[in-house]
This record gives sequence, structure tokens and C-alpha cells, in this order.
Amino acid sequence: MNVKIEDLMNPKVMVAQPHQTFGHVKKVMQQHGISCLPVAGHEGEPVGIVTATDLLDDHADGLPISKFMSKNVFTVPVYGDPSLAARIMRNHHIHHVVVTHEKEIVGILSSFDLLQLVEDHRFAIKQAPSKTKRSKKA
Repeated sequence: MNVKIEDLMNPKVMVAQPHQTFGHVKKVMQQHGISCLPVAGHEGEPVGIVTATDLLDDHADGLPISKFMSKNVFTVPVYGDPSLAARIMRNHHIHHVVVTHEKEIVGILSSFDLLQLVEDHRFAIKQAPSKTKRSKKA
């Protein structure tokens, strides 16, 4: 099976703008039950990301998200291999990557989305090899 990021991602990604406020973004994330919100620039390119962890900080409701969002956004191409996304998430200890096509945000991929790859598989521990019955020749 040749699964691509496009097959696992959520294409119905909500996006914020840098000028939107902490209070607005917090309300949107709570209402929709989402744990991250990519922030898009003028041409739809990712310029930041706001996560549920960012909402734990005590910011004023009117503070623009550009003041506290993470500006280091990790992206993967829509046609890329899921192993790339998994490697980025593991190496950077993050749970979401932004999916792009020609630099524009087209989806979001979470660590839970990657679990679809193993969800239907059953893994069993193989028995250890038994000792050989051959005698050693002297």
C-alpha cells in the first residue's frame, strides 16, 4: 500500500490570521474542539501556529496572536510520505504538522492521524529461535 499524507490528513483545516486576537482564537478552538490552529499569511502560506498549550498562558483577550504564536511551523507536502511527518513529529516533539501544496495550507496532520496506519494491523511477538539440536564437533 502506498499511502500519502493526503490520504491521512484533515483537509478541513481552520486557519487563523496573525491579527486575530487571543480571545477570538481561544473561543474558536474551544467551540470546534481543535487543539491547534495554523496561522496563514496574505497568500495562504503558514506563518505560525497556535496550539492548546499556547492557550494555557494568561494572555489578554485582545492580544494579537502574532505576539505569542509559534513562528517555527513544521510543514509537509500533501503528496509526501507519512514517514516524513512521523519523523518530524518525533524529532521535534510535536503533535501536528501543517500540510501544504505549493506553499499554501491545504490540511493538518496530527499524530493521531498517523495511527490510522497501524490501527487495523495486529502485531504478535514471534517466538525466539529454539536451540539447535546439532552437537558441536570437536
